[in-house]
Amino acid sequence: MVARIRDILHLIVIVVVIPAILWPSLAAGGPATDWLEGPKADIRLISATTAVGDFEAIPLGIEVRLDDGWKTYWRSPGDAGIPPHVSWEKSVNLATAVFEWPAPIRFNYYDLETFGYDKRVVFPITAQLRNLGEAVKLRAQVDLLICEDVCIPHSYKASLDLPAGPANPSEFANMIDRYQNQVPGDGSRVGLAFAGADVSGTDIKPLIRTAFRADTPFEAPDLLVEGAGDVVFSNPEFEFLDSGHMVLASVTAKDALGEGAPVDLKSDPLTFTLIDGARSIEARATPVADGLSHIDTGGLATTTLLSIMALALVGGLILNLMPCVLPVILIKLSTVISHGGGDPKEVRLGFLATTAGIVASFLTLASLAVSVKLAGFAVGWGIQFQQPLFVVSLVVILTLFAANMWGMFEVRLPGKVSDVAVAAGNKGSLGGQFFQGAFATLLATPCTAPFLGTSIGFALSRGAVEIYAIFLALGVGMALPFILVAVFPVLATKLPRPGPWINWLKKFLSLALIATVGWLLSVMSVQVSVAAAIVVAALMAAIFVLFALLNRVPERTGRALGAGVFTAAVLAFVAPIALPALGIGVQDSAQVTVRDEAWVPFDESAVPALVAQGNVVFVDVMADWCITCQVNKKRVLDTQAITDTFERGNVVLMRADWTKPSDAIARYLASFNRFGIPFNVIYGPNSPRGVILPELLSKYAVLGGLTQVGVKEKIVSR
Repeated sequence: MVARIRDILHLIVIVVVIPAILWPSLAAGGPATDWLEGPKADIRLISATTAVGDFEAIPLGIEVRLDDGWKTYWRSPGDAGIPPHVSWEKSVNLATAVFEWPAPIRFNYYDLETFGYDKRVVFPITAQLRNLGEAVKLRAQVDLLICEDVCIPHSYKASLDLPAGPANPSEFANMIDRYQNQVPGDGSRVGLAFAGADVSGTDIKPLIRTAFRADTPFEAPDLLVEGAGDVVFSNPEFEFLDSGHMVLASVTAKDALGEGAPVDLKSDPLTFTLIDGARSIEARATPVADGLSHIDTGGLATTTLLSIMALALVGGLILNLMPCVLPVILIKLSTVISHGGGDPKEVRLGFLATTAGIVASFLTLASLAVSVKLAGFAVGWGIQFQQPLFVVSLVVILTLFAANMWGMFEVRLPGKVSDVAVAAGNKGSLGGQFFQGAFATLLATPCTAPFLGTSIGFALSRGAVEIYAIFLALGVGMALPFILVAVFPVLATKLPRPGPWINWLKKFLSLALIATVGWLLSVMSVQVSVAAAIVVAALMAAIFVLFALLNRVPERTGRALGAGVFTAAVLAFVAPIALPALGIGVQDSAQVTVRDEAWVPFDESAVPALVAQGNVVFVDVMADWCITCQVNKKRVLDTQAITDTFERGNVVLMRADWTKPSDAIARYLASFNRFGIPFNVIYGPNSPRGVILPELLSKYAVLGGLTQVGVKEKIVSR
């Protein structure tokens, strides 16, 4: 009997008492309410976080799910309709709730024009808490008008409680962030800019024109105009200029209360919302007479292109100072020294050949960029270094260069690759000098010099004409030192005559080439595997040994050794493909690419929520093949002064590793109109859309960016 009573008590505890204790937390329903159903639309209130944590603001959203054929409205519904309205009167610990509007679409119904949403939409909301760290009770009265052929008002009451305690991103964080990105802003993130507005005609029916610029040509723009009072606007008419990179939108305004009434456009600014597919921009301005007179639509494209070409010329010149080009500069240096006391005509022809190699290679890169863009693939500066076979080709060529400069071979070997290497080392071969210029261009592509990012970004976001023009300017800029020697050959011929000392100098310079090979193999160890890098290194060592033996054996044996060099080079190309296929040295797919403990893997979708919570986020887009990135790390980002500042400022550090191809990173760079790395941007409360830092970092540039986004602490010099 006692045992039965005990069992009954246990059952009561399980069925009644425990649920009663847990009910408050269960009733909260997690980071979203259940779907609240209506006749033609359902809604739910969702949160980007699971709790309030120590955030000052919580990203929320009202998700609306509409039946097929039904729609709801934007903040300015057009000729008919009522926009959604939300009241938060019964909420607890809620100071304010900012309701935002994703870009709408235009609906035509007979002679009516309306703006709104169909199928599904999430309205982002930023909920500012009254008391930091305390739980919040959200009570939303949501009123919607849903229309098809008829209109049905819908009203919902949504309740959502977010507890105090640690906050983690919820399953709705990405959805809220996706729709937040659809809210029209200043256009900087999507390459749009407002250029002005003017007004002409009479006060009864004035004509308003607005101008917008775009980094990539407009496709199918739409313009929505909002004004004070009872003013209505006609459908826009568009005029495309500058190969589609500028659009002029014209609308007429009239008073909705009656024909003949004057239209007041001076009391309040108008709001212009331009939507072009997935990108949009919002601007407020008061149109004035001749408000677009500053825009020279005829000369705009030429002026902009010429200014960017000037930047490209300087950027190409600076490339000669970047470490990427060092191996070829060393090879060219040995050639210059060998011209001491030589024929000026020979010097001039040799340096003109190198110039031709540089310019031709940049034009080839331009052709590849145009082809890749036409094919619809991602295009970027230096992305060929993401391909292991390209890295292997550089390893083989640099190894041949180093062996030649060391004096290990003087005979022509089987195979076109080594023939070219021999020709490149021969000062009398114009083909070899041309090859030096082309090879210098290839090695320059993982470097991003000052002014280079701007010019490359402009070129790759435009058409074929701009791409060829800017890449030509880059090539001429990089070739300027060689052009200088070609014009003034005395700079080379007045050097001391070659002697035995030059052989020792070449051997010393060849060590730098070997060091570059080591760097490329380290890149391969990340791209493919450590095993693949070791195998290729062993094959390059074998090439050196075979070259060392070549001049010490009979001619018949020498031919066999030459074939061995060719075979080793071929095997180097096979190794990165064959070893992973055989399962040798395969890296774990879950391997963390962020190797510094202070840095977390890049997650673009997490940035807006972190910033909304008051955080500062530093994003570093880098790659192992990007030498400028490694210089930035060593000279700035990994220094004690900067790391201490990051720690004291509680900066969230994100690193995007582009060593291997990544469409997500390519799209992220393109959103800033950038196509090369390094790329660093800082987000913060004062700059939620990001502050872009220069390609070559300094601690003062990082400090300035941190201050701009809201970090008050100063960097202490060390």
